[in-house]
Amino acid sequence: MALESGIQSRVLLKRLKQALAEEGEGQKRLDRLTHLIANSMDTEVCSVYLLVDNKTLELCATEGLDPASVHKTRLRIGEGLVGLVARDAKPINTDNAPSEVGFRFMPETREERYSSFLGVPIQRLGETLGVLVVQSRISRLFSDDEIYAIEVVAMVLAEMTELGAFVGGDENLKAPHQYSVLIRGGIAHEGAASGNVLLHEPRVVVTNPFAEDTIIEQKRLQDAIQRLKGDVDGMLNTALKGATEEHKKILEAYRMFANSKSWLKRMEEDIESGLSAEAAVEKEQSTVRARMSRVADAYLRDRLHDLDDLSNRLLRILTGQGNSDHTDFPESPILVARNIGPGELLEYGRNLKGIVLEEGSVGGHATIIARAMAIPLIINASAITTEALNGDHVLVDGDQGIVHLRPDDNVKNAFSEKIAMQSKKLERYQKLKDVPAVSKDGITINLMMNAGLMGDLPSLENSGAEGVGLFRTELQFLARNSIPKRGELAALYSRVLDAAGQKKVIFRTLDVGSDKVLPYMRPTDEPNPALGWRAIRLGLDKPGIMKMQLQAFFRAANLRNISIMFPMIAQFGEFIQARELLKTVLENERKMGHSIPKNVEIGAMLETPSLVFAPKQFFELADFISIGGNDLKQFFYAADRENERVRKRYDTLNVSFLNLIKQIVIRCEETSTPLSFCGEDAGKPLEAVCLLAMGIRTLSMRPASIGAVKALIRDINIIELRRVIDQALVSGEQSIRPKVESWIKAQI
Repeated sequence: MALESGIQSRVLLKRLKQALAEEGEGQKRLDRLTHLIANSMDTEVCSVYLLVDNKTLELCATEGLDPASVHKTRLRIGEGLVGLVARDAKPINTDNAPSEVGFRFMPETREERYSSFLGVPIQRLGETLGVLVVQSRISRLFSDDEIYAIEVVAMVLAEMTELGAFVGGDENLKAPHQYSVLIRGGIAHEGAASGNVLLHEPRVVVTNPFAEDTIIEQKRLQDAIQRLKGDVDGMLNTALKGATEEHKKILEAYRMFANSKSWLKRMEEDIESGLSAEAAVEKEQSTVRARMSRVADAYLRDRLHDLDDLSNRLLRILTGQGNSDHTDFPESPILVARNIGPGELLEYGRNLKGIVLEEGSVGGHATIIARAMAIPLIINASAITTEALNGDHVLVDGDQGIVHLRPDDNVKNAFSEKIAMQSKKLERYQKLKDVPAVSKDGITINLMMNAGLMGDLPSLENSGAEGVGLFRTELQFLARNSIPKRGELAALYSRVLDAAGQKKVIFRTLDVGSDKVLPYMRPTDEPNPALGWRAIRLGLDKPGIMKMQLQAFFRAANLRNISIMFPMIAQFGEFIQARELLKTVLENERKMGHSIPKNVEIGAMLETPSLVFAPKQFFELADFISIGGNDLKQFFYAADRENERVRKRYDTLNVSFLNLIKQIVIRCEETSTPLSFCGEDAGKPLEAVCLLAMGIRTLSMRPASIGAVKALIRDINIIELRRVIDQALVSGEQSIRPKVESWIKAQI
């Protein structure tokens, strides 16, 4: 950066600081700043446009344009040159604004006199807050030094906006983080929760963006960088132990960024321009986040994410803010994060009342953990981390995919009524805990629960589940930085069996790949991972982990019965191969003198339509079959369950899908093979009773759903429901849902 640029920025920032120190309401401050900036930049116009919602920019102050247009002129994001600056988070510099593509003339501002235009985004940590514009009559391009100076000023305006420096003086200038916000997201796990925000990465607020003494600020930055390097070295030296070569490369790349001279040089230049050390770090971080939003390449995004993470660490060192040890929780904590890994989420334990993520997916690691812990989870909640502050009151409606941040009294009251109604239902369901799930026509149903953590097992007693129909074993692999040892797994599985007592537990072998990638497993570049190298395919091609896990199962059983299920079986040959591998490991255990199980049941998850049409010998050989409803529906409809645009288009109660279920039931009945249904639909009362009417007699679901499903089972006649469904199946309608809903309403 040229010396002239630093001097120009420093002089301008000094004048800004003096202006901000003067008394006055927010509007007067903004008016003074636009006058000062226009004068310093030798331009006739300086204007500040601020976002009034996530789609609209409003002219909030100006020097040079018609004053009557302030708080009147509005632009959508992407509209006009100002809107384009906000949309792309990039400066626009032109000597002939009217000739630029996207230019929009706003007659109320009387800006037609001004030819030159320079607009830069007012942004903080990748979030665009507005646009700062300077204009002049003479046709000229602004120099690099002038662009840099305006960018530095815009960064300071962003910080001062965050601190509420421009509040008051006009009803349009509202304080940030004070008003109610409704944010819509995706439903990853149902439920409702009221509580207070716990930010996974607490906001770091730069209280003073100005450098009093650049030499002191440079020293502060150097000291913080040295401490950061030490912290990173210590963290990575531990993580590198036992890491794969691919993992080592990723970690070393992270270390390389921490030692980047160009990154340090840019921050040093920002300090020379007049910014404090923390403001310099945040300026560079905002630039990185803006780039992240525009980069499609996954590898480059990961590298930019590394730099973003290092900036966060550096800011925490400089300010002493934002350090969290996961123990200082607000009352009824609701975790808010951009995204979170399974290990980090497990560190919070079961204290959380709800989770809201800016990113995430319905099949992601965090979703799997949240479901296992029965915590309401909303994903893709746009801008939640920038809107929320630690301790803010928040309502999570996981049934509707809505977050109410700092709700008003009307919303609070309505939500309280919803929670009260749910509590009454739960009280009713709790009374059914020890009552069998028997329909009015005397059909007994076996209701099992899904689990994946040791902490889930108390739900066996509390929910009234008759066993564990699915124990997901991948969670112990996903939540670690290295592969767990056989002895650790054997001890865990033994504790699970101990906790279950006489109740059955069905262990599913490791189901990874697709959306569940182990941190220490080399990632595979697959165009469609859901249809790729995953689950049993991975286990059979790389049998080492599978053999180790089977040994752990057998040693955990220790003369007890055990049930083991292979996931994602697509053809009979895969089941034979997996079964033979299990038999070989079992025989080797016996030869080595280890205690082996009293009996081993070997089953398969039916998750692909191809297996429905497998040879009869498959159904004869399998000790039991569990329909994996989530994946089966995905593959049956060719609709990615991670894709919100398509996954909700296809109904479980569609005639074609129910005919598939009917075919599976018939094939299992022919060979007397025990059949169960495991998946989200098993826990939805309406869908559950329809599956039962089709002939399924065992359902496995999350513990919290058992009460509601059992209550409906006891209220209906399953044989009568089957008659209703059979009539609907031949009616020519696409879904039986309307007829079934109408019939059930008449019954209860």
